Amino acid sequence: MLEFDIWELYRMMLRSRLFENAVMKLWEEGKITGEMHLGTGEEAIVAGVVSQLIDGDAIAVTHRGTPQFIMRGIDPVLLLLEFFGHPKGLCKGQGGHMHLFSKEHLIAASGIVGSSGPAATGFALALSYKKQNNIAVAFFGEGAINQGMMLESMNLASVWNLPVLFVCCDNNWAVTTTTNKSIGGTLIDRAKGFGIEGCSVNGTDVEAVWELANEALSKIRNNGGPQFIHATCTHLEGHLLGDLLLRHNRDPVLMAETADSLKQYAGESLNEVLMLLRKIGGQTKKKGDPIVFIKKKLKDDADRLKLIEEEVTKQIDQVVNNALEISKGGMKND
Repeated sequence: MLEFDIWELYRMMLRSRLFENAVMKLWEEGKITGEMHLGTGEEAIVAGVVSQLIDGDAIAVTHRGTPQFIMRGIDPVLLLLEFFGHPKGLCKGQGGHMHLFSKEHLIAASGIVGSSGPAATGFALALSYKKQNNIAVAFFGEGAINQGMMLESMNLASVWNLPVLFVCCDNNWAVTTTTNKSIGGTLIDRAKGFGIEGCSVNGTDVEAVWELANEALSKIRNNGGPQFIHATCTHLEGHLLGDLLLRHNRDPVLMAETADSLKQYAGESLNEVLMLLRKIGGQTKKKGDPIVFIKKKLKDDADRLKLIEEEVTKQIDQVVNNALEISKGGMKND
């Protein structure tokens, strides 16, 4: 039976966070171009599930799937090169950060909202024929729950009793639309409507996620059919890097200029914009940071915390240096 190891989970989460912090820096320097959607804030959800997967299990993720790829063991140098658009990247520089695939690890990402549902269900159908006790996991945001292909996938997974774990990472924002303005009813009730057992969890607490995922995965592997996890979280960098609402919230001058420029539209529209600016500020609160949350549980061993941080920081620095050297043609990636 798999044992809970909070220190290993912390290492996984920290490695993902520091890698994405490095990605953010490279993006700000212009070395990575285009949109960049980070998974900072989802680390506890991803670690709590991915840490319990075995060889042969499959994963389908969204446009912010970097944490899943890192925690599943994909070479981070290949990921960075892919983000650079380099031909030696994971997908030969053609996928960017949203459209990724590793056949070796059975993990796929797509920028199409809701596509992780049919991808994971397809994986699960194939795995069920192999009869190797493997499962598939679909990670998606709450905005995807309104997509027909996600609902159809949940229905087929239930009808065919497929080994799928549906994991909804709910940050209460579909870009700039809050959940209560876009989703009717509860997500758990939607899953139950398909005959799929579901539970909610605080996605900031990796221990709580791990325990719930452990129970769900055990049921699936024992031929229990699909399961659903609804995990709440915070996207610490908003919808994407450079998120306008978050950027304005963090800069009082920008916020004042925005409010001033919108005075000509005085009334409800201005109030709604200002309300959004205030609400999005919640994305910056430390209480929504799973790294801060787990470190509080480990604070009694400050030396071990410091050692892990130093080790992981050194690893990520080396990853960045290697990727930059390869991108300049100074190193061959044989």
